[in-house]
Amino acid sequence: MLPCPASMTRKGEGSVPASDDQHPPFAALPVLGETGEHHTWDVFGRSDEFGCLNFISERSIVAAAREVRLGRVVNLNLRLNEPQPQFWTDRQPLVHRHTGSRNTRDDVLEHFALQGSTQWDGLRHQRYREYGWYGGRQEPEVDSGTELSIHRWAERGIVGRGVLADVAAWMASRGEPIAPDRRFVIGASLLSAVLADQRTDLHGGDIVLVRTGWLGWYQSMTVVERTAVSDRLNADRRAAQVPGIDPGQETAAWLWDRRVAALALDNPTADALPYVPDEGWAHNRLIPLLGLPLGELWWLDELARICAQQQRFSFLLTSAPLNLPGAAGSPANAYAVL
Repeated sequence: MLPCPASMTRKGEGSVPASDDQHPPFAALPVLGETGEHHTWDVFGRSDEFGCLNFISERSIVAAAREVRLGRVVNLNLRLNEPQPQFWTDRQPLVHRHTGSRNTRDDVLEHFALQGSTQWDGLRHQRYREYGWYGGRQEPEVDSGTELSIHRWAERGIVGRGVLADVAAWMASRGEPIAPDRRFVIGASLLSAVLADQRTDLHGGDIVLVRTGWLGWYQSMTVVERTAVSDRLNADRRAAQVPGIDPGQETAAWLWDRRVAALALDNPTADALPYVPDEGWAHNRLIPLLGLPLGELWWLDELARICAQQQRFSFLLTSAPLNLPGAAGSPANAYAVL
């Protein structure tokens, strides 16, 4: 990971909000058994189903609305039938067919994988070993009802201040572009350096979008080239080479201490691949332990272009997860409003 240059420390490091003294810092969070892993299960209460989304307040939403200056809406979603070919061997291509009569048309989707395109991974998507899902819930609690269902988020939506950390552009500007087909770990110090260079501060409740450039690279390929990449991912996702978020505790602490409400990337896993056992798995630390929503396959290239043009990397972000009881994930249905 790259250090944050001293010349960049005056602004944009995403410092912990001074007014937020009601939540403990990461280092003071309780530790789960003998794992050495910190968790947030008691911060919002064991019955909580929102996790870090609790950092989004009415006040922060009002402040986020002030980010709108151009009145420009930017789509952050792939089409539902993209990417193609589909990743991971247990997902089949989406089939869209019409039903109806001579005068009407209705739509039916088959093989609709809720996490097959631009998506959120919800709190019932990932468990942490024998300790369970977020809040320590076990299978009977999760499987018998709708606890931790993403429809809870849909009931109020995800609306807040979005921040783009354009890591791909920053690395390219230094003559060290990210290779999309190699493992590249994006950790706390690198995120701080990028935000500092962008002169972008983090506020409590922000939704952070991290651009690696992976999705733009993939979408630019021919069908034959995309198929080859998909085949490599399907063969063994832990052996595939993909840039992504650092899975370590230092980055988890950085996200928690800055009161980040959600994190999304433009790669297929959020995590960097291949998986390195000694480093851990970001999904395991961030979703079940921190309660942090993770987004994957977000379309960030157009947003990055406009942000660079305006030299402003914050905006109002809206996302409407599906109101589907029991769902573990959902299409993001997300837009940036600048």
